[in-house]
Amino acid sequence: MKIAVRPGHRSDIRGLSAVLSEAFDDDPVVTWLYPDDKKRQVRLPRFFAAQTRYHHLAGGGVEVAEGNHGTIGGASLWDPPGRWKQSRRSTWSMAPAMIRAMPEHPQAGKDLVAALYAAHPAEPHWYLATIGTTSAVRGQGYGQALLASRLERLDREHSPAYLESSKASNIPYYERFGFEVTGEIAVRGGGPTLYAMWRDPR
Repeated sequence: MKIAVRPGHRSDIRGLSAVLSEAFDDDPVVTWLYPDDKKRQVRLPRFFAAQTRYHHLAGGGVEVAEGNHGTIGGASLWDPPGRWKQSRRSTWSMAPAMIRAMPEHPQAGKDLVAALYAAHPAEPHWYLATIGTTSAVRGQGYGQALLASRLERLDREHSPAYLESSKASNIPYYERFGFEVTGEIAVRGGGPTLYAMWRDPR
């Protein structure tokens, strides 16, 4: 199967939000924020849609991976150097949508954001906020195609990359692409541990 990676557009928001919601349905951070299965299935797509529409698209870091029939099987959300933080304008713009996507325990969301912000490196870099694929195509190279697409560009630009892995089991996968664990991120209130990973350009 040929996998095509292309920039994401506003018309892709619904499709990529569905893909990412499925990919993260069993994620430790997501299940901590949205413990109720039914509410998670409703609110998580709203969350990814709001983040994509009002923040990630503006930075030019949204990519989708499609198979032979043009169906989105994977998506990645990157932020360029210096733009990983949401601006005041984007925060206000997405506020109504984020209220509808609010986790069941809002304080948990605040604690998570505070922990991620505190651990975020100061050196300029591209930030991989989210990457995921549907279960239907998992293991078929969609995630690899998405990572390779962006990392090849970063190598040409001599730019580092950074991500947080919410699963220890995913660390070896990211290490294959040159990422290295630089620390663990603890979240207040009994939240899951995340792993900060950095990649120098090759």
